[in-house]
Amino acid sequence: MIWDFSFERECVELKRLAPAGYHIGLHIKDTTPLHRLLDYPASWVAHYTAQAYVLRDPVVAWGLSEVGCLRWSAITLPDPFDILGQARAHGLVYGATVSTGPLDARTIGSVARPDRELTDEELAQAEVLITDLHRRLMPPRPLTPAQVEALRLIAKGYRYADAADALQISQSALKARITAARQYLRARTTAEAIQRAASYDLI
Repeated sequence: MIWDFSFERECVELKRLAPAGYHIGLHIKDTTPLHRLLDYPASWVAHYTAQAYVLRDPVVAWGLSEVGCLRWSAITLPDPFDILGQARAHGLVYGATVSTGPLDARTIGSVARPDRELTDEELAQAEVLITDLHRRLMPPRPLTPAQVEALRLIAKGYRYADAADALQISQSALKARITAARQYLRARTTAEAIQRAASYDLI
């Protein structure tokens, strides 16, 4: 299996299913997703974030407690902050959520429309797309011991020169290990590589 971060095809399909937007948190651990696909209206994202709704959202609560897919209209959990009602004001009128994966690496994805409920066929398509994204993000193998050592030292705050000295290698050898780890983890920065490796308990 190749750890593939190219989501272009899936994003096109999701946008077709969800013209009002979608939000997918992939491999959530300690409330933080390893990767996020976000296409909700900016006004809703700003309001949702400012109000810290993620800890109060009945959609998220359902996704953390259940595996499967469900239309928002069928969610029976309490919504004392009327989050779903507020979402409607931003065009997220009808929606559905897919939840998959173990609790310590849960993927929760929601899709929304402004005009009608998703059909059963559309709901099944959303479940397949989000489940496939979840599976594709599973790393196929651990990092090498040399890569783990290098990332652990940088994560502890070592400068490159100090980390290289501690490992008794050259700075260029240290940079090569870190570059290889970043490429494997598909991370743009070393900090992002450390975060992803930690999320998967690779370091």
